[in-house]
Amino acid sequence: MPHLFSGLIASGLAAAVLFGVGMVPVHLEHTTILSTAPELFSLKNQGLAFQRAAAHAPHVLPLYGSSELIFPPIPEKASNFFRTAPTGFQVSPVGHGGTTLLIILQKVGALGSDLRGRKLAISLSPGWFLVPHPGWDSYKGNFSAMAASEMAFGTALDFDLKRDIASRMLECPSTLGKIPLLEFALRRLASGRWLDRVVFCALWPIGKAQTALLELQDHFAALDYIRHEIKPAPWCHSEILDWPKLISKAGGPTTTDADKIKKGSNSDGQIAPGRFDVGFRVHMNAAPGWMDLKLLLRTLARVHARPLLLSMPMAGQFYDQEGISRPAREGYYKKLRAFAQRYNFALIEFKEHDEDSAFLYEHKSHLTAKGWMFYNRALDDFFHRRIPRT
Repeated sequence: MPHLFSGLIASGLAAAVLFGVGMVPVHLEHTTILSTAPELFSLKNQGLAFQRAAAHAPHVLPLYGSSELIFPPIPEKASNFFRTAPTGFQVSPVGHGGTTLLIILQKVGALGSDLRGRKLAISLSPGWFLVPHPGWDSYKGNFSAMAASEMAFGTALDFDLKRDIASRMLECPSTLGKIPLLEFALRRLASGRWLDRVVFCALWPIGKAQTALLELQDHFAALDYIRHEIKPAPWCHSEILDWPKLISKAGGPTTTDADKIKKGSNSDGQIAPGRFDVGFRVHMNAAPGWMDLKLLLRTLARVHARPLLLSMPMAGQFYDQEGISRPAREGYYKKLRAFAQRYNFALIEFKEHDEDSAFLYEHKSHLTAKGWMFYNRALDDFFHRRIPRT
């Protein structure tokens, strides 16, 4: 008994020390948010410490997306445009090239109660919903063991939602090869059998302990970043923005961009309009991106977040040349709208810019200066509780 009592005291003291030490980086993460919020760096994307700090900051709007957050590096990009909080808030980008909806939903599920009642924006790429059999390379490159573990062993999501997410994650088991406990837990969740659920509950304390260690590592990595890599906080100032003037100033398509669209392989008009509409619709409806979007929206609803969904428009002129008509492309916008309305989430799909070659950079899922200014206005309206305009 004396040895047991001594062991309990030692364990309690160790836990108290770790908790006290862990509070230091947490405090710094929150006090340096003005510096870290506009930046996009690997630790912020793969970890959760800086994402949690942004979620709790009253004057920061998290923006989740993919490569459009990085390329092209222009001043109109939301993280740059709102860096000095000209209208009272900063934008905190989270994402990387190749980020998928399945990656974003794991981050949202991992943050859980930190997003309760919080605003965030999610940038959607039409390409996610047009390929019936996408590769897993992009998912592998952006997979975060910490986010996946926190999502699986956290308490924010119910068993049914975790089961559906786990089933989807297990379609790419190679990401779990070095995390056997998580893989085993996900397989128990995915089965849906009551006995496997009991086994998962028995494993839960071990999973929580593993997640706690990952969180501690994340906080100390954040502390190291703050000590050595952090940039000076921008000088924040407020101003009155003339959005129509800013959008107009962002300009139309450059000659280079327009020429690249015109020089497409089928610009000679040999493909009849709408020739490939049937195949386009079949591929779009079969795309697993819709399943991932549904899981993401269920996750957002479950954690009681307040999201704004922003979809880049399709590159209409490019698809016209590829034999895919505007009516066929309308199916994408209608389906996206139906998903958002089902969960009563705000959505701007910018479908009126479907034929606007000045909105997207080289007909890809990257925004031009003009495209970003429309995004920025929508973000500003959303943050200030105005009805977002297209």
